[in-house]
Amino acid sequence: MAEGDPTQTPPRPPEEDKSVGELVFDVSERASSLIREEIELAKTEVAEKVGKILRGSAVGVAAGVFAFLALILAMHGVAWLLNDLFFGDDVWPGYFVEAALFLLIAAGAGFAAYRSLQAGAPPVPAQAIEEAKTTKATFEGEDG
Repeated sequence: MAEGDPTQTPPRPPEEDKSVGELVFDVSERASSLIREEIELAKTEVAEKVGKILRGSAVGVAAGVFAFLALILAMHGVAWLLNDLFFGDDVWPGYFVEAALFLLIAAGAGFAAYRSLQAGAPPVPAQAIEEAKTTKATFEGEDG
């Protein structure tokens, strides 16, 4: 570009020529702009991840429904197999044998869930609280 070009922007004054107030204002303005951009980036990332989680959850629910339907058919077949092998012409004992088996499995799963819930209660963020106490003690030690 030519020196007399009116489209050329005037050169910025060197940083040494700015006053301390102007420098502080410039740093503050750039920091707030950077924080706003970081917040927008975080929002975008979270929205993208939530969308992926929702799509994955929908596909997982569909897979679970089909697996449940297949389990129903398989258990119906097992009840008829028990009938053919052990009970002759009475079909109902095969279904009761399966029901008893499912109740035992449900009791075991319920007991495991109970123990897991007891281990997690109360839901207090113990590590975060401990870290906050350590930070507080550090700041109080510096002030004292």
